[in-house]
Amino acid sequence: MAIRWTTAFWDFPSEGFEEGVLFWLKVTGSTLSPRRGPDGAFATLNPLAGDPHLRVQRVREGAGGSHLDLHVDDVEADAERAQVLGAVVLHREPGLVVLRSPGGFAFCVVEHEGEAKVPAPLSWPGGSRSRVDQLCLDVPADALESELEFWRRLTGWPLAQTRSPEFRRLLSPMETPLRLLIQRLDESGGRVSAHLDLACANMEAEAERHVALGAEAVRRHEWWQVLRDPAGLEYCITSRDPDTGAVPA
Repeated sequence: MAIRWTTAFWDFPSEGFEEGVLFWLKVTGSTLSPRRGPDGAFATLNPLAGDPHLRVQRVREGAGGSHLDLHVDDVEADAERAQVLGAVVLHREPGLVVLRSPGGFAFCVVEHEGEAKVPAPLSWPGGSRSRVDQLCLDVPADALESELEFWRRLTGWPLAQTRSPEFRRLLSPMETPLRLLIQRLDESGGRVSAHLDLACANMEAEAERHVALGAEAVRRHEWWQVLRDPAGLEYCITSRDPDTGAVPA
């Protein structure tokens, strides 16, 4: 599979959709595209510069979450390859196939439409620079090895260790806007889910900015802060370099 671009979605529950969209527009300095799809359930966050890689969706049931779109040249061929590796097709239409990974994570294979320029980090009052640059798959312990192997083979990206044993990283090309991190959860059972991460130059200032915009601080780790947006979705601010994605020395 030759992945030409990647897009991450916030899948907001209906009752928090408008609040979630407004929050992330402010956080990312984006503008909202015209709404599309059934009942205006989909929209794109257009960056100040570069090509969009963030979108929103209103879901009818459940607490929401995030999912991933893989942009390719041959949707049908790559969807077939995903099935051979263990994915299950959930929906198909021209230019789009929705699948579920072996661990239960929903993702889409979509037609590439020429996206090529990764948006740069933005600077904010208070000394922070940040960018939404990473999707983290949250994988139950008993599904870790099979999910790692599925994504490694599907993407063709090298798999790397990190300093923390519960994390593995797929080394995506620099010309794609999203890194892919895989986190082993302590518990077993259940489906693989995902959340989004920001890289920032000043984690304290960035966290304060998000709280002022309506986020709730959840818990703090050594080099990342977990927050909850106004729609109820958790995400992380990390102290990785917003230009390169590198973790702190």
